[in-house]
Amino acid sequence: MKLLARCRYALIIGAGVALLPSCGGNAALRGLPSAGPADRSMVHHTPIAHVVVIVQENRTFNNFFATFPGADGTTTGKVVADAKCHIAESKSVKLKVMGLVNQQDFNHYFQAYHTARDGGKMDGFDTIKYKDDTNACMAPYQYVRPSLVRPYWDMAKQYVLAEHMFTSQGSGGFTNHQDLITDGTLIEPGESMVNFPTCSGGRCHWGCDAPPNTHTSLISTDDVLQLGKGPFPCSRDFPMKYRTIRDLLDARGLSWKYYLPSPCCSTNGRLFDAFDVIYPVRRGPEWKTNISSPETNIFGDIARSSLPAVSWVIPDTDNSDHPSAKVDNGPAWVASIVNAIGRSSYWDSTAIVVVWDDWGGLYDNLDPPQHPYGGLGFRVPALIVSPYAKAGYISTTEYQFASILRYIEQNWGLGYLGHGDRDANSLIDCFDYSQPPRAFTPIRTDHDRSYFLHRTPSGFSIDDD
Repeated sequence: MKLLARCRYALIIGAGVALLPSCGGNAALRGLPSAGPADRSMVHHTPIAHVVVIVQENRTFNNFFATFPGADGTTTGKVVADAKCHIAESKSVKLKVMGLVNQQDFNHYFQAYHTARDGGKMDGFDTIKYKDDTNACMAPYQYVRPSLVRPYWDMAKQYVLAEHMFTSQGSGGFTNHQDLITDGTLIEPGESMVNFPTCSGGRCHWGCDAPPNTHTSLISTDDVLQLGKGPFPCSRDFPMKYRTIRDLLDARGLSWKYYLPSPCCSTNGRLFDAFDVIYPVRRGPEWKTNISSPETNIFGDIARSSLPAVSWVIPDTDNSDHPSAKVDNGPAWVASIVNAIGRSSYWDSTAIVVVWDDWGGLYDNLDPPQHPYGGLGFRVPALIVSPYAKAGYISTTEYQFASILRYIEQNWGLGYLGHGDRDANSLIDCFDYSQPPRAFTPIRTDHDRSYFLHRTPSGFSIDDD
């Protein structure tokens, strides 16, 4: 029996959200009209003026919420017969309860996604490999002990847990971080970026700063993979126009910032600076004004009342939840940002989205809907925190990363970037703007803002796949 109320519409987090139904044929929510072609009529009175998107690393939904009351999680999984792992037959297995840090880094490129999904049977996770190309076998079949992710569970209990958030592509972090700023990674007619650029080593930057002769990999509408056959990973070199939400925000004079680890000009920051791919940003004035490093600068902007309308926050490796990190302060890091906003004057006007960038090679039980260009990918956790978010809701609406962009567009009547964001479900239905803003209750955590402000950065790459 489900213990928490469930939301079957679409909810979007952000500033100035518009109340819209999901794309599932529901009638207009709360008597408001459906979205028009450009959504310019959908800018309704709303208390939300800021969207903060906190991006964590490499977890599936089931890895963090397997036993969350009322959620679609499981403590068992399915394996396929695999002689290399001494698995004699396809069967169900019990998932192992693990800690946050297990120093395991799985292959989670498109090839591994395709293998693990196994045509929708979701039983091939035992046949994927570690990053070093050795057999992972039973290692992906795990979930984290709930007490170790208590801040995430506390947020889910107070606000909204989106249990059907899928990455826009079944691939690694490079393209999924792009999908958080653009509606898809289509760069050539019928071809989209997938996996990661071909560069490696200390000079590797995934964008306009990549070494010469670096190439992207491509995937077609029918999932034909072309490794290293794409253009240089800089939008100036793409055959097709490549717009991001930044273009729509700038056109309306709306502020934005991308917070990421320092130094921003080293591999550590550049690997997951999505805007390093965007030539007008990398070679323009916004590289100094809108790309903010270190990521802890968000605390200063909150304190100085200079939080932009739209923010993305990228963590230091030790705060990222990446399974192979030596330390994982991720739950405390996220809680510290939520608490900083909750205790500030921004609380009544802010919506926070916490999302994980990719599946990381870990088991999940729900087969993702299949879209062109290698998507959708496996489920990842997503939390929506706001004084207007419905309390204790579990949303079952199908979301993808473009759902976040769709909300931002609807919120300010920006129009659409393309088909990806226009077709994605919005997250808006799990808010109730008719209610007075709920008073903020601090999220319990072992480390607060002061800890992260004074902690020495790890100096390691956030991820390289």
